[in-house]
Amino acid sequence: MENIKAYVQQHKDRFINELIELLKIPSVSADTAYSQDVIDTAEAVKESLTKAGCDLVEICDTPGYPIIYGEKIIDPNLPTVLVYGHYDVQPPDPIDLWTSPPFEPVIKTTEIHPEGAIFARGACDDKGQMYMHVKALEYMVQTNTLPCNVKFMIEGEEEVGSKSLGWFVERNQEKLKNDVILISDTGMISNQQPSITTGLRGLSYVEVEVTGPNRDLHSGLYGGAVANPINVLAKMIASLHDENNHITIPGFYDKVEELSLEERAEMAKAPFSLENYKKALDLNDVYGEKGYVTNERNSIRPTLDVNGIWGGYQGEGAKTVIASKAFAKISMRLVPNQDWEEITELFAKHFTNIAPAGVTVKVSPHHGGQGYVTPIDSIGYKAANMAYTETFGVPAIPVRSGGSIPIVALFEKELKSKTILMGFGLDSDAIHSPNEHFGIFNYLKGIETIPLFYKYFVELSK
Repeated sequence: MENIKAYVQQHKDRFINELIELLKIPSVSADTAYSQDVIDTAEAVKESLTKAGCDLVEICDTPGYPIIYGEKIIDPNLPTVLVYGHYDVQPPDPIDLWTSPPFEPVIKTTEIHPEGAIFARGACDDKGQMYMHVKALEYMVQTNTLPCNVKFMIEGEEEVGSKSLGWFVERNQEKLKNDVILISDTGMISNQQPSITTGLRGLSYVEVEVTGPNRDLHSGLYGGAVANPINVLAKMIASLHDENNHITIPGFYDKVEELSLEERAEMAKAPFSLENYKKALDLNDVYGEKGYVTNERNSIRPTLDVNGIWGGYQGEGAKTVIASKAFAKISMRLVPNQDWEEITELFAKHFTNIAPAGVTVKVSPHHGGQGYVTPIDSIGYKAANMAYTETFGVPAIPVRSGGSIPIVALFEKELKSKTILMGFGLDSDAIHSPNEHFGIFNYLKGIETIPLFYKYFVELSK
């Protein structure tokens, strides 16, 4: 352990600067204006894996953005760890809420990160966490301590639903063959209390369009006589929850996994301050489904949220108009056993049925994925827990995340492998939001901890 710490301290300035250079490239996969930047980032990741010690690194074409594959095979008889990450990032909008430009990384101190944090889009999700694995490999190669084989699969479409990943995995099963999959695209409880994510919610993401008249109308001449699509959409969306914040779509809860009181009691052991939670978000109270506490609402319960809504005049000043169309983007986070395609169909059917006369509705599915639960008695989980315990001084707590990584279920289906989610981010890191950041402590601690996972995984596999 001391050797790892010494290596990280010796090279920490270089590690930080290399990440900063990677964060400068605006690899926004959702916006075609950044297409070349996404390609440039793929090249940068390839170069970093080569320098870190991979014997083979390839940029693999897909129907979409390329996947970088790298490997270091020291003995085919030894276990193989497959590292997954992504090099694409979320759009930076809204730009005006950033305190520094999203693609001009800066290090700032915060109350939670007194040692400093890198502020930039992608700092935590997922360039910073992905790059920890590259530097961990560098350490193991340079010190001749790599105890097993390692493969890397770094994609460029995670933030738009991993559109090409299934295509790639299906066609490269032998190349991707492994004994465990290691991902750092999640978080932990705090810098004092590590945790391992054992459950992920699934996702169904749709866009809805409500159409009324065949053109925008004068609100004085036509107001009250024709359906206003914006008013109608607002009412339809409001009806998707009842007074207990229970989702009203028929059949939505039919396959929801209900955790026992014992399991919920185990979850409640994780440190959590409701007052600090509200303070961090500047809230006077929390909100959610009746009968569940905050840490249950955002992890073991399904949700439905509007992610964007628009229509009509949005320019400066006034324009008295009834819009022809109104739109919304809606995401549903799902729990294990809920099938995202089935839920998407249930939503589309219900949303169409509740539309009043005078408008037509179109529901367009975007993407989705299944939920996932990993057992805590597996060799991979035990190895991760031993690694965290050694670097943090306390055992990790198993937690279920409210987020979604649809590819985890895909990996188990196609590659027959369990996934271990070793995240080092914090809830306060503002991923997907303005001022995203990643603590220097977390970044370096990840580089320290990951090699220990390899060590203990090999030992426990014997």
